[in-house]
This record gives sequence, structure tokens and C-alpha cells, in this order.
Amino acid sequence: MTVMTYPEAGPREHRTDRSPAIPAELVEAVRVRLARAGAEPTAAQVAAALRAERAVIGDAEVLAVTRALHADLIGAGPLEPLLAEPGVTDILVNGPREVWADDGCGLRRTSITFPGDDDVRRLAQRLAASAGRRLDDASPYVDARLPGGIRLHAVLRPIAVDGTCISLRLPSRRVFTLDELVPGPGARVLAEILAARLAFLVTGGTGTGKTTLLSSMLSLVHPAERLVIVEDSAELRPVHPHVVRLECRPPNLEGKGGVELYDLVRQALRMRPDRLVVGEVRGSEVVTLLGALNTGHEGGCGTLHANTAADVPARLEALACAAGLSREAVHSQIAAALDVVIHLVRDPRGGRRRLSEICLLCRRPDGLVEATPALTFPPSGPPVPGPAFPVLAARLPAIAGLFGAPSGSRGGRGR
Repeated sequence: MTVMTYPEAGPREHRTDRSPAIPAELVEAVRVRLARAGAEPTAAQVAAALRAERAVIGDAEVLAVTRALHADLIGAGPLEPLLAEPGVTDILVNGPREVWADDGCGLRRTSITFPGDDDVRRLAQRLAASAGRRLDDASPYVDARLPGGIRLHAVLRPIAVDGTCISLRLPSRRVFTLDELVPGPGARVLAEILAARLAFLVTGGTGTGKTTLLSSMLSLVHPAERLVIVEDSAELRPVHPHVVRLECRPPNLEGKGGVELYDLVRQALRMRPDRLVVGEVRGSEVVTLLGALNTGHEGGCGTLHANTAADVPARLEALACAAGLSREAVHSQIAAALDVVIHLVRDPRGGRRRLSEICLLCRRPDGLVEATPALTFPPSGPPVPGPAFPVLAARLPAIAGLFGAPSGSRGGRGR
């Protein structure tokens, strides 16, 4: 899908979608009049302000100015057209002259610009204020969730050397089915992992679609089961009749009242979850999660940032050791608690997100855990069974006939 872009506005005009050019000075004059009067940017108020400026323009121009001011004063300003595009997942503003968008095919630069850095700063501050957060020279960066689920991150100058930076992560407009995300037999394998109540992690780099895939998988959980989802910023939206969602809370301006992911995981365990879901494992909550999955909470899952599936044990080790566990204890917990790693990648050419590997977490003779491939999904062609496929097929008999025999066999669950 092609990202909708808008002609770059020159210094003397303001352009809106399918509207005539409006002098920038006139738009600014109307903005000032409305601000002084405390009036909303409605068509009637804009028309009155234009008459006061002795501007002779038609109805189309009045509507154009109204849309522009509404976006600048209430909405996301020049970014509104991108927010309306159904395929856009990320919008990145690098100062006033660079706006990038990702529509699922990789980042591409748009023609949208801002008149100056002050305009970008005002937009960032207004978005932060709508989320109840502070953004100014004393607090020059913010990470928040906007109404509607959009994730906002912004950094002001001079911390951002080349101008105020805004990053917007848009939630998916709908929950995709597994067949849409993972064509072929891979969807059947993921569904069987879910049905067998195996504990799993969806891993990958930034923007690989971890949250999207996990949402689609959780939508297949039996309706009689209770999902308790814990997230730093609420993004998972499974289509399921019984979902309880807990979200972290940042501290207030005095640095008090914050609620961390670690606290919420502990609370979730007291809420009778049939499936405990941690939106993103990133800190000390990994210890509580591993302990829970090892003490009767089967079928739990979450996401984890990792460059490769082979890096997952080391990532978990680093997080858990930082929380106070020894290396031996961490790997014992991983071996007992987690079953499967579902790894996603984003192809460097074209930016296509896809399933790359399904691995089992197997214990080696030295007691450490490694991620052993069970199925590898190349960019083209059928999935390739790996060394751990016989173990996976033994636990999921329904998939045994879907693939050819693996080239070798080594490793096992090793619990």
C-alpha cells in the first residue's frame, strides 16, 4: 500500500487535502484570533475570523482553513492524513523537514513538512498533554499512550540535536487471523501450540509484528478460558469474550504513584488467570513470570525483543540475573517453564514481516538451555523441519504428517 503524502508547502501557503492554497499568514492570523477569543475552530468561527481579517475567499477555502486549524489545534496537525491511512503502523518525525511513515513495507519518507521546529514542539507538547504527561525543558522526553491506543515518544531540542523528534506507533485497526499472517501449515502449528497449552514467547526485533501475531493467537483461545494480559502500554486486543487487561502507570510529577510491570504480574497471579500474558518481557518481571509458568500456570505467553531465536536464552538470562537470580537458577527456570520460541523477522528488502522459526527450548548436558530449531520458514518455499521437530511432533501429534522427516535429531525438552 502506498503511503499518502502531501505536497510540500512553501513558505507562503498552507495546503490541505484537495483544497486550494491558502496564504500561511492568513491561516496564522485566524489562529491568533481564535486563540484570543478562546473559540473552537468551527466553520462558523473561522468564517467570522476571516471576515474580520477582510479576507475574500469562498466556502471551499473556509473549509480548508477550518480543517487545517482543527488539525493544528486539536488533532495531529500535518500528520492527520497519515493517521487516517489504514496501512500505516509508524510515523516518525525527525525535526520539521523530515516525516517518515511505515505502511508495512518498510520506512519511506513523505512530503509532509512543518513550518519550523516550534511547530513540531507544540504538536509534541499537545499530544503529551492529551495523555496527561509533561513535556518541556525540565522534562524533555516522554513515553505515553494517547487516547485510542497510539503510542507516543517525543524528545525536544536540544536533547534531539536536529530538532524535536516524534515517534508514533499506531495500533492495528483490526485483529488478523493466523491464516492471514502465517500462510500455509505454519498457522496450523501455531494453533496446535496454543491448543496444547504450551508456554511460548513470540520474539523478534522492533516492528516485526510480535504484538499483532500474539493478538491473533490469543483470539483462538477457548472462550471458556480467562485471559489476564499485563502490558507496559496496552496494545494487545484479542477477539475473545473474557479478557482482563492491566497497564503500567508512570509516576507523577513528584515521582510517585508509578506502577511497574513487575507489580502487575504479581497482581495478575491473584486474579485466577487461565492464561497469563505479558505483553513484553523487559525487566525483573521475568522472574515472577518464570516462577508462575513453573507452578501450574500452563499456556502462558508473552513477547520478547531478540535479534534471533538463538539469542532468547541469553536475553532471559540477562534480565533474570539483573533481578538477582544466579545463572544456574535462571536456566533451570527456563527449562521448566518455557516450551516454544516463535521468532519473527522483517526482510531487509521490502520490509515484509514473516514467521522465521519455531524453536524448542532444550536443556544441554551442561545444564544450560538453548533454542533448537523445530521448523524453519525460509522467505520462499515450504517450511523445513529441524533437529527438534521430532520432539515437537511428539507433543503435537496433529502436525506430524504436515512436514517431511527432519535431516537429523538432537536435543529434547530435557525437563
